Amino acid sequence: MPFMFDSTILLMIPPLLLSLYAQHKVKSTFEKYSNVPSRRRLSGAQVAAQLLAAAGIHDVKIEAVPGYLSDHYDPSAKAVRLSEAVYNKQSLAALGVAAHEVGHAVQHNTRYSPLAWRSGIFPLVNIGSKLAMPLIMIGIFLPMFAAGMGELGGMLLNAGIVLFSITVLFQLITLPVEFNASRRAMDMLVQQGILTHDETRPTKRVLDAAALTYVAAAIAAIMTLIRFILIARRN
Repeated sequence: MPFMFDSTILLMIPPLLLSLYAQHKVKSTFEKYSNVPSRRRLSGAQVAAQLLAAAGIHDVKIEAVPGYLSDHYDPSAKAVRLSEAVYNKQSLAALGVAAHEVGHAVQHNTRYSPLAWRSGIFPLVNIGSKLAMPLIMIGIFLPMFAAGMGELGGMLLNAGIVLFSITVLFQLITLPVEFNASRRAMDMLVQQGILTHDETRPTKRVLDAAALTYVAAAIAAIMTLIRFILIARRN
């Protein structure tokens, strides 16, 4: 049976549906609360600056970057990078996203263990992401087109699975990193008086929607790994 029609492909339907839902949820939630201005009338960049100062962090830059929801914290450059929809905007969505990225900067500053673990395995993930799928594909198809190559194909397939498992580990470690950054964000926004009581729930909805995308990615990675293991056992 050709690989693309293998029955194990059915394992990927639930994570695919979850991923589509998560993408829709984060986009619709962000757009909804991008139209809700905060009472303090602070921009995402201003909030990031205030929270960094309150945390005693004075060596992290705040930069504007192009793209939609391209916000991130770059630990190597020590920079909180905010998208156009966040940097100059005064919405609840912008405040939540900016505070989340500051949460990562605080994690970096306090040497938060899961963030350090994720950074530590990133070089392996970078290599594994490039080699895993080619090795898995060659391992599956090589015995089909070359007689006597079953053993070599199995070795390549297993090697690809090991490399892919590192990516799965990276996705799993990412979950506590992202959840913790969101929790820190909400705590800082409340402690600094940036959000009023009735603004906390909408802001949290933005962060929860974003977190769902990471959950979906982790589940998809796990199911893909299970699928490859089942194919390897069958072969």
